[in-house]
Amino acid sequence: MSTTTLLKLTARQLASGRPYTERDEREPAWHDKLAAWLWHGAVMPVSAPLRGARAPGTRAFVARVDAHAAEFAQADEARLRVVGREMRAELRRLGFAPVPAARCFALVREVASRVLGKRHYDTQIITGWWLLHGALVEMATGEGKTFAATLPACAAALAGMPVHVITVNDYLAERDAQTMGPLYRFFGLRCAAVVHGLSRAERRAVYAGDIAYASNKELAFDYLRDRAALGDRASPLHLAVESLRDGRGRDEQVVLRGLVFAIVDEADSVFIDEARTPLILSTTLDGVSLRAPGDAALLAAQALQVDVHFAVDFGLRRVRLTEAGTDELDRWTAEADARDLSVVFESPRDRDEHVQRALAALWLYTRDEHYVLLDGKVQIVDASTGRVMPDRSWERGLHQMIEAKEGVDLTGQRQTLARITYQRLFRRYLRLAGMSGTATEVAAEIGRTYGLRVTRVPLHRPSRRHVEKVRCFRTQTEKWAAVADAVTKAAVGQRRPVLVGTRTVKASEQISALLQARGVEHVVLNAKQDAQEAAIVASAGQPGRVTVATNMAGRGTDIELGEGVAARGGLHVILTEYNESRRVDRQLYGRSARQGDPGSAAAIVACDDDIFVAQANHVTGWLTGLRWPGTTAWPPLVALLRGLAQGRAERRNRQARDGALKHDRRLAQVLAFSGRGE
Repeated sequence: MSTTTLLKLTARQLASGRPYTERDEREPAWHDKLAAWLWHGAVMPVSAPLRGARAPGTRAFVARVDAHAAEFAQADEARLRVVGREMRAELRRLGFAPVPAARCFALVREVASRVLGKRHYDTQIITGWWLLHGALVEMATGEGKTFAATLPACAAALAGMPVHVITVNDYLAERDAQTMGPLYRFFGLRCAAVVHGLSRAERRAVYAGDIAYASNKELAFDYLRDRAALGDRASPLHLAVESLRDGRGRDEQVVLRGLVFAIVDEADSVFIDEARTPLILSTTLDGVSLRAPGDAALLAAQALQVDVHFAVDFGLRRVRLTEAGTDELDRWTAEADARDLSVVFESPRDRDEHVQRALAALWLYTRDEHYVLLDGKVQIVDASTGRVMPDRSWERGLHQMIEAKEGVDLTGQRQTLARITYQRLFRRYLRLAGMSGTATEVAAEIGRTYGLRVTRVPLHRPSRRHVEKVRCFRTQTEKWAAVADAVTKAAVGQRRPVLVGTRTVKASEQISALLQARGVEHVVLNAKQDAQEAAIVASAGQPGRVTVATNMAGRGTDIELGEGVAARGGLHVILTEYNESRRVDRQLYGRSARQGDPGSAAAIVACDDDIFVAQANHVTGWLTGLRWPGTTAWPPLVALLRGLAQGRAERRNRQARDGALKHDRRLAQVLAFSGRGE
């Protein structure tokens, strides 16, 4: 489907459910895969995706936009509204060619300066131009990606396209919809946010508007619920026939208008970090019956010895019973006849599966790292953002086993109704675009999987960030003491704001306790304080303010510098442990020195950090055995250790994403054959 064809779809045709517009997503042919591989993995042709022609030169386009500046600056609001109405017909007729797109962008820029008090920079104009043509734009952290997205969102909405602006959580979706709402309303465009807790009717009303802001999870589950309602007959023809026959077709049960145009903010987080786990729509079964086998399996697991009865692979996050372990369980079962285990476990195989889940719960999943206890419930913490995911649970009984380990009420195992991966979901959009501060490291995978070319946009102002040499200590105890010293020096001695980045909730609480013992005032931002994020971040740039935060602080939020802070050197960021991906490290560093402000960043790590132990333990042991001339390791050796650990972690994560996609495709084929749709 070409851009012109898409723009000819009328508002009535794009009403909720009529038709359920999306692109057919299929397994690419072998020659398409080969072509993508030869093209450095930059572009993956998938089932004739709708992509605009490659965007012409950006300098020429910016010049076209500037050519309209004087005309619109002299116009009053009434005239600007008239031009906005004229733009609808012009964009529908000519599409997103440079001439109408430049005039539209100039109009939006002028209106934004009057309504929002902000004017788009040239770099944001370039970003909007590439987004409009279906690219993933790498724009440095703090350069204004959210504001830049208003340009293609307005252009596409004025042309009649339903636009989804997708971000990583409800807070950002609601904030951005409210902040940018006055700009959209000036042009008569309806904009709102889909957040957790909205009813089906409220969601349907939001998606029926011109621009809908939503988190990736809310949109994905809305799509799954729609697909479950539509079944395997989601084509416009099937829906039309059903409506004629029954008077009220299944299309009225859905909330989306299909998948037309998506702009994904923090796209690398959505496309890569969260793509390992499929999205599963499920119903909850009774959990009472799982208590007895769970408790029995935990009791048995605690009696087993690591490396004797079972093996643990922390890198792959997998536990495997050995032959000796199976024999030990047989002996344990035989000696436990008084417990009547024949009633607890259905068979020896059922027993072994329960015990392996118990071992995983004990050895691989740690409270305040992988999950937290809130209101007596086990809630998963998103590893890439540090945020709680209240509606997510581990599958195949693992979640209930962790609940049994923590001694809380079991929620009941979930039965799958529908499932899909992010890879398959986003490939179904007729037009897809994305923004990120860190995407070049995964450009090849994004190109192969989503058919998006990664394009980097230059900085609006030169960076003034100073990055200190990494310091790597032998133990975490030494590391945390050094972190506390660095915080005290910068915050107390120099009155600079300091952001301490941690990988886990547990680590954030460790450094918090140490700072408290030293009398250093600070605030903690982690999964347990998600609701207070806005207030905490708003004051994180004040003189002498210390903020201890998990990765959630590195996505989508700005830290404004307080009075006099720039003269003192700006915000100082301390990374206390390398993440599994360099992209996440770059995101944290990017919290400082935004938009030409001064700032600094430092990495203070230890050889026994989790990522080094899990991914490069053999090198870690060799490194700690060396005689160091000082208290810290030689930086080139640390760089080698980091490269090995992160390289291995990223390879394993990429394999997991590829495996999840292949498994999802196979399952989709089986379900389609059985007539169950997704």
